[in-house]
Amino acid sequence: MSEPIVKYRDVHKSFGDTKVLKGINLDIHPAEKIAVIGPSGSGKTTIIRMLMTLEEPTSGDIIVDGTNLWKMEKNDKMVKANEKHLREVRGDIGMVFQHFNLFPHMTILENCMSAPIHVKKENKNEVRERAIQMLERVGLGDKLENYPSQLSGGQKQRVAMARALVMRPKIMLFDEVTSALDPELVGEVLEVIRDIAKNDDMAMVLVTHEMDFALDIADKVLFLDEGVIAEQGTASEVIEHSSNERLQSFLHRFRKV
Repeated sequence: MSEPIVKYRDVHKSFGDTKVLKGINLDIHPAEKIAVIGPSGSGKTTIIRMLMTLEEPTSGDIIVDGTNLWKMEKNDKMVKANEKHLREVRGDIGMVFQHFNLFPHMTILENCMSAPIHVKKENKNEVRERAIQMLERVGLGDKLENYPSQLSGGQKQRVAMARALVMRPKIMLFDEVTSALDPELVGEVLEVIRDIAKNDDMAMVLVTHEMDFALDIADKVLFLDEGVIAEQGTASEVIEHSSNERLQSFLHRFRKV
């Protein structure tokens, strides 16, 4: 198998006296699709927020494409990374959040164009063309000039996905992207993720409670429990054939019958 694009090595995270992650070791390979499941408070979202540099590890290392994310070399010593280093290393990582995080004063086309133009300094016309393509891909080619307030929750989430895709990431992170949606809107969002998983060669990490969906698209499933990876393997091994009692109890509550 190819060299991992992301490596977590003995990563710990505490918030005050609360230990949220207790020694995470994880490899993410190029194009690999990973689903992260587990009860609330188990550390699922924290894992991907650290990769997006939204949370800093208390200890341990996260290596992205051979470069330490949270540490940098200075005067022959490893020191805490500065903002420039963080920005450069996370440049190939995209994230879709639970609550969309769209700019309300921008059209959906402008939302998708903003980051490549202002962060990556790309050509405006090229970005516009790519943004239109991605919005068409997620089924919103007829909504380019609409504002977020004019869209349903499912449509907003699809805009958020298009916005992330316009950045051409090597790694895409999804943080429970259907949990804030009305049930009838969940399917349209999952269908877009399924299309991305099938047709794009980027690595994907999905924090999700959609067990049947994870079974369908994931190469690997991680079960987090109390801050550790309690079980990992293929989707079938973890979701259908595991004997882990904590996992079985969790699946009994969340798996659709």
